[in-house]
Amino acid sequence: MNLPYFLGCPQWQHPAWNARLPAGSTPLERYSQVLNCVEGNTTFYATPTRTQCTQWRSQVSENFRFLLKFPRSISHDQLLAPPEKEVRDFLEIISPLNDVLGPFLLQLPATFGPQHLGNLWRFMDQLPAPMTCTVEVRHPAFFQKGDAERALNRGLRERKAARVCLDSRGLFAAKADSPAIIDAQRKKPNVPVHLLPVDAPPVIRYIGHPVLESNGEYLAPWVERVAQWIEQGVRPFVFIHMPDNGDALRLVTLWSELLNARLPEAPALHFNEKQPQMGLF
Repeated sequence: MNLPYFLGCPQWQHPAWNARLPAGSTPLERYSQVLNCVEGNTTFYATPTRTQCTQWRSQVSENFRFLLKFPRSISHDQLLAPPEKEVRDFLEIISPLNDVLGPFLLQLPATFGPQHLGNLWRFMDQLPAPMTCTVEVRHPAFFQKGDAERALNRGLRERKAARVCLDSRGLFAAKADSPAIIDAQRKKPNVPVHLLPVDAPPVIRYIGHPVLESNGEYLAPWVERVAQWIEQGVRPFVFIHMPDNGDALRLVTLWSELLNARLPEAPALHFNEKQPQMGLF
């Protein structure tokens, strides 16, 4: 079955998922039989080889999408002002994935403030077509509905680029009573939910409450919004996180059931059922 939108997790393998995914020769192949996109966190921490990228491409359908992150040295250490060669070299390495690339997930640190917006526009404008970015910011000024946020939103609209909407309300509603929750609350930003309407597929990153049933109230508005987008012919990206991502497939199941109840054409996924119809492609 095919999904009328893109649904994924921040990684394509976790030991807790081994018994819940269909059979396959590699973790990515198994993951891609059920979910049709993934956040490319691996490229943030270490640049793969071109051979690795070729192998990844062979393991997914043409309908799958990678939203890769640029290396940390580019987005964080150099705040999007690296030598052009560094960017060109990275794009060359990942070129075997070009036909299954979604927008790059350009996740910027809290140190990237309004004074750095020129770097962002230059960086985006220099990307070779048809490559695009979706941009996630964390500096407080970009959430205060003032001049800085208006400048950010205006520049993204001009470039028809989505602003990543990070929803961490579920995570921060949880009591910090386990190492996984404490670590997640330390690492993830607690920022307002700001969604920018723009002429590009929306990108939602939802970080859930560790108690599965507690996510319903936070997911309900997204169910309606995503259903409306799909009905309008828009194909958003929805990424599901948990404090312990071993639990992420449980939350994906809940999310897909809620969306299916609102929009039957978006099938519900059940990861504990190893049946042929679980494959998306």
